[in-house]
Amino acid sequence: MLRIQFICVFTWVFLLGCSETTKKLPYRNVQIIKTQGKYILYRNNKPFVVRGASGSTNLRLLSESGGNTIRIWDTTHLGTILDSAHANKIAVIIGLPVSNSKNQALYANPASVAAQHQSFKSLVDRYKSHPAILMWCVGNELDFSDNWSDYAFYKAFNALTDMIHSQDPDHPVTTTVLNFNKKYIANLLLRCDIDLISFNIFSMLPFMRQDLENFSWFWHGPFMVLEWGIDGPWTGTDQTAWSAFIEDSSWKKAQIYLSRYLASMPVENSRFLGSCVFFWGYKQETTHTWFSIFDRYGGKSQPISIMKYIWTGKKPDETYPAVNFMLVNNQGAKDNIILNEGDNATAEIVLFNNKDSIRTIQWEIYKEDWYKINYYENSMNFLHPLKGLLPESQGLKVGFKTPVEEGPYRIFATVYDHKGNFSTCNTPFYVLGLN
Repeated sequence: MLRIQFICVFTWVFLLGCSETTKKLPYRNVQIIKTQGKYILYRNNKPFVVRGASGSTNLRLLSESGGNTIRIWDTTHLGTILDSAHANKIAVIIGLPVSNSKNQALYANPASVAAQHQSFKSLVDRYKSHPAILMWCVGNELDFSDNWSDYAFYKAFNALTDMIHSQDPDHPVTTTVLNFNKKYIANLLLRCDIDLISFNIFSMLPFMRQDLENFSWFWHGPFMVLEWGIDGPWTGTDQTAWSAFIEDSSWKKAQIYLSRYLASMPVENSRFLGSCVFFWGYKQETTHTWFSIFDRYGGKSQPISIMKYIWTGKKPDETYPAVNFMLVNNQGAKDNIILNEGDNATAEIVLFNNKDSIRTIQWEIYKEDWYKINYYENSMNFLHPLKGLLPESQGLKVGFKTPVEEGPYRIFATVYDHKGNFSTCNTPFYVLGLN
């Protein structure tokens, strides 16, 4: 009987996906309409292509750069973010931080499920009429397994999406899938009710066009890419002998943003509704510079001009320090730099061009953060630079004292030009104790 029911549901989903909406649906603030084989997102009755960024700060610059959307992951300070976005003509994809299906203790407890549901219902009721809202994203990178023991999770998830559709029919509902996971996509179609599927995809983006084509026999609905950008350290990035990830300079990252988008983003696909670059802000993840497009003071790095070019088609008119890499004692990061405690060492920045545009350079040394959450994610806690190891006067080449405690460290350089634009680079090194 179960197999027959599955076949019936599969047939219904497949036929539903094959149908094409050629007439306009009842007016809503935001809706997705399929016309002549193409999905189009409408906002206030006008076609709207998401040119977005993941983050919640620097919204004026985002708008001035041609962006029109932000994607946020939770509801912290939501009212302030929505007001700021609206003032800057930015739409908001609101993330509801739903617990994953792995949280069996929550989903096995009806009171906990009811509390989660009620908190989101109250929030939807409070903000659903805000003019900045584009859509709701229920959860981030949840596991949509084919395990029927996850019935309680699916029941709670569907109750949330049903509630949003009922309380706020003016805004679509989505969720994000990590990479192009066919099993999760199938379970979303067969067991859930959302308006479109969104993806967080980085190193696997070059394969997305083929993945979409290969799976179009089963799923051919609308989609967005809500996180894309440079590779994360979890994707096989080069490491030192002591497992410290080797990071590109921000100048090199800018070239990756540009080439990855132009070569791999499926913008021509008739189901594509837009994308959000990661990360429009300043955050600690492996390092404080890995994903940060801004510095801690709101200064700009070259990926911003790259996104302006992607969003507007206009060639960048701003320049940035062209930092190639850093050497420590004339060695690169891949040389596995090992120093003795209390030694005198040197670090030097190698540029692609001359140094005439350089105004200041900020050197800092940090102890590596080895704390892992679930043996996978780095701690998101910002670190503090070590004091007394670097001279006050800092140029392209600097001498420094190595720390006196054995362990892994990293030296950073932030290079500013006369306009305040910056580039970053860093090199990991290991300090050996003498005792």
